[in-house]
Amino acid sequence: MVGMSESAVMELTWYGWTCIRLRGRDAVVVADPYPAVVGPTGRGVTGEVVTFSHPDDAPPSRSRAKGRLSRDGQTVLPTSLEAAFVLDGPGEYEVRDVLVTGVRTYRDDAKGAVRGRQTAFAVELDGVHTIHLGDIGHLLTEEKLGDIGPVDVACVPIGGALSATHAAELVTQLDARIVVPMPVCEDEAACQDALATFFHEMGGVAGPAVAKLAVTPTSLPSETTTVLLEARGRP
Repeated sequence: MVGMSESAVMELTWYGWTCIRLRGRDAVVVADPYPAVVGPTGRGVTGEVVTFSHPDDAPPSRSRAKGRLSRDGQTVLPTSLEAAFVLDGPGEYEVRDVLVTGVRTYRDDAKGAVRGRQTAFAVELDGVHTIHLGDIGHLLTEEKLGDIGPVDVACVPIGGALSATHAAELVTQLDARIVVPMPVCEDEAACQDALATFFHEMGGVAGPAVAKLAVTPTSLPSETTTVLLEARGRP
């Protein structure tokens, strides 16, 4: 866990796949939630703002999934998040004093020709700048880096279309202070291999996973630090 102070603390929790919760003083932002995170009772993860980087790859059965559909008609919003403000595309937004910038990106390195388009979301919460890269599959242009702006915490997918080596290059591009890897492999062994390669590229080895990350603007490390989180859920 990265340092805490008496000032407002932004807490980051990983729920598996690309689902991240950012808990701030005045609002909670939930990125890429999936129906299972709320459980059968629908009383699970809550928040004021929800971002979807891309539609569900395999949408749950309409008859079993609880919750309303997002604007794309392919993604189910969990029942515990139905009252949240939903963002699923590029643009600049301010909700509950939270600044969110959606940046058009892609899930492959062919501008979406293979796996489709997506949106990376930059979130400024309690003075901490976090970029949630969703299931991105490419490095960033100078224009996209400019759109994203300064980055304190980068949530980066590992083991998907973006190789572990390219993920490390992406972190260098973003000049992030803290990196949170999000393993997105279908196979657990493949994820372990991808994580090992990523940590090697980052110049270290994976330490024990922690339950959550707590950070303030004044507690950010001077050098890029990778934090492995425990998955609090499973898609």
